[in-house]
Parts: sequence; structure tokens; C-alpha cells
Amino acid sequence: MKNIKRKNIFKKLLIIAFLIYFIYTLISQQRTLNSYANMKNTYNDDIEMAQEKNQELQEMKDNINSDEYIEQIAREKLDMYYPNERVYIDVEN
Repeated sequence: MKNIKRKNIFKKLLIIAFLIYFIYTLISQQRTLNSYANMKNTYNDDIEMAQEKNQELQEMKDNINSDEYIEQIAREKLDMYYPNERVYIDVEN
């Protein structure tokens, strides 16, 4: 009789230990999956930003030889203007 009780108690303890291990493993894996999901979102945001930057650079590349772009650079960077053009300079800045 004592042997049967001991076996039953041992089986119950073994089942409880297994359930505790199973729950611990499940929670641990869920934390890992959440971490990976956050990393995925971060990487997706980085990819979107890189694609936008790439699009801007592509547009700049397409416009770099246009007359409007050359004129804009001449005005902004080289301070060049048309011969009869009036230029107003803000002295407060």
C-alpha cells in the first residue's frame, strides 16, 4: 500500500514538474518571439527610410542635368544671377 502511494505521489510530482517546465518554456519562447517581432518592425522601418532616401537620390540623379537644377545650384551655391536681375539681400540675417 505504501509503495502504491509513493508511486502515485511520485507520478503527480513528475507531472507537476513537467507542467511547470512546459509553462516556463512557453513563456520564454513567447518573450523571444516578441523580441523578434520588435526587431522585425525596427528593420522594416529602416528599410522604408532607406527606400525613401533612395527615391530622393534617384529623383536628384534624374534632375541633375536639367536646366532648372543647374540654375538653382548656380543661384544658391555660386551666387550667380542673370545680368539685369535685381537681387535683394536681407541684412538682418
